[in-house]
Amino acid sequence: MTEPATAPRLPASRATWLAHPVLSVLLGVSWLALSHSLALVHLLSALLIGLIVPRLLHPFLAPANRIDWIAALRLSAVVLKDVVLSNITVARLVLGPMSRPQPAWLPVPLATDHPRINALFATIITTTPGTVSCVVDEQRHVILVHALNCDDAQAMIDDMKNRYEAPLMRIFGQQGRTGSNT
Repeated sequence: MTEPATAPRLPASRATWLAHPVLSVLLGVSWLALSHSLALVHLLSALLIGLIVPRLLHPFLAPANRIDWIAALRLSAVVLKDVVLSNITVARLVLGPMSRPQPAWLPVPLATDHPRINALFATIITTTPGTVSCVVDEQRHVILVHALNCDDAQAMIDDMKNRYEAPLMRIFGQQGRTGSNT
């Protein structure tokens, strides 16, 4: 006697309709912005795009992370404030009297191996005027940052880690690597 055939097992990360809700919302809102209309046809199109595109891209997307939205809003406010203040500081440095800036290359150690946290950390550093992240070296666990004006390298590194990296780790619920300088 033969055993009855069993149904094929689904892979552990099967596609669901809202596996990436933030992506779905961003796609829908982008569609509405591009169409410059809130007509019913455009609202329905935005809904379909927001649902179908992430589902079609599911095999290529990493699983969505749980996000602490309160911490994300706090970090957004900190980054926005820092961008405004840094613009003023850089403008004074560039347009002011011929003061001598002290540029420096700073190796900022990474506290985690999480690729999204490290990419966002580098992006925030680059977005803030006066600093540019040039290399994310995942083997050495550092981001090489060029600062336009740096009086105290260690204080600047600590400031970047405390203001940006630590909140990013809280947002994604990550712990630091053992042996890292967090």
